[in-house]
Amino acid sequence: MEQLNRIELRGNVGNVRVHRSDVRNGVSFTLATNFAYRDKDGSPNIETQWHNVLAWDGKNIQDISRIKKGDKVYVQGRMRYQHYTGTDGIDRVQAEVLASRLALIDDPDVLGVEM
Repeated sequence: MEQLNRIELRGNVGNVRVHRSDVRNGVSFTLATNFAYRDKDGSPNIETQWHNVLAWDGKNIQDISRIKKGDKVYVQGRMRYQHYTGTDGIDRVQAEVLASRLALIDDPDVLGVEM
């Protein structure tokens, strides 16, 4: 059986940090996605999830310097988990999306899907 590690997200950019080097430029940012539902009483609710995204300049990711807080973006990539020990000595795990495709969404019809 073939294994698959792929994630697609569409949401709003939060904090942005640009990484520059002699070889490649990158950007890490938080991405907010919302899930709307009604509870058992019929009251509408919105659940917001925050994701950490890391993207590097490349074939499907261009002009990452344009990404700013509040932008609507489409991200496709894979999940990666980083294990580290905090300054307090406790082992921690951080999940992040390594982007293989990144697109700014200026128009909700860009990807042929409803926002």
